Amino acid sequence: MNTSFNKRRVAICAMLTATVIVGCATQAGRGVTDGPLTIRTQGSFFVGGRDLRSETLSAVPAVFSPVGTIAVDQMYVRYQVPDKVTGKPLVFVHGCCLTGKSWESTPDGRMGWDEFFLRKGFPTYVVDQASRGRSAADPSTIVSVKNGKTAPDQLPPVFSSGREGAWEIFRFGPQYPSVFPGMQFPLEAQSEFWKQMTMDWSRALPAPNPTVPALSELAKKIGGAVLVVHSQSGMYPFQAVGLTREGIAGIVAIEPAACPAASGDMTPYANLPILIMWGDFTEAAPVWAARVKSCGDFVKAANAAGGKAESVMLSEVGLRGNSHMLMLDRTSLDVAAWLSDWLGRHIAR
Repeated sequence: MNTSFNKRRVAICAMLTATVIVGCATQAGRGVTDGPLTIRTQGSFFVGGRDLRSETLSAVPAVFSPVGTIAVDQMYVRYQVPDKVTGKPLVFVHGCCLTGKSWESTPDGRMGWDEFFLRKGFPTYVVDQASRGRSAADPSTIVSVKNGKTAPDQLPPVFSSGREGAWEIFRFGPQYPSVFPGMQFPLEAQSEFWKQMTMDWSRALPAPNPTVPALSELAKKIGGAVLVVHSQSGMYPFQAVGLTREGIAGIVAIEPAACPAASGDMTPYANLPILIMWGDFTEAAPVWAARVKSCGDFVKAANAAGGKAESVMLSEVGLRGNSHMLMLDRTSLDVAAWLSDWLGRHIAR
């Protein structure tokens, strides 16, 4: 008997077994059917925007002229259409201090909602809000202040969120670095998540935020879409509906920073499917508890006026431990599957 050969064979079999086990565990963690993903078409474009002519575009005139015309207030859109379309297009809009990356792969490398819903047959449109990510911001005032042409108090109120403050707002725990028991965000990969945070220009933009009319234009361009928004962008689809219902097939507001006032005009929301989703631990965070109540009041008022609105606590449908960043939590695909079922029941193709 060739002992050396047998040892090599045992070693190879052990390696193959380990590979199979790891592969199965990885696929099981995805929570959806694996295999090739067939995309009919994909691409990117911009919506909205305006031309701005300025004499303070550059603080380094030896490299670029400070005088010229740039485009501002446009919204970047990246889209993918599956080979077999079974649902309405979904437009994903990120929240404060983030970009469209929120909807892509999770910080710990799992499938994001963009891919999940694509595999489920939904065309997906992932945007960067105006003046965020790949949607260019306006530097002219900053350059003007630097060159001494404008007073420093006219600098745009841009900001970033430190991880300590974001920790509480995103409800990873009551305060940094303590953690809520059972919280599902993958904190072992938090360093990757913090790299996603970016400077926020929203308070330097006109009202309504240019993202709002851009979303309205995008919905009309698509020909019917569900606007899926998160946190800071929570009010945008309601404001877009106020401009026109054309092209908007429904609204999914994930932990919106605000909802329309219950005392306001509910006419724009009549017969429009609206879902407001909440993760866990909101009762432990006063700012979120107040938002849950305010949005609940809106839902009641909208439905009394012929609406089709719901406010759902995920813990009450068996999905517990979700943070504010529930599209990135370990339970993210379970939440996505629940949402996919909801879309199938409430929004016709």
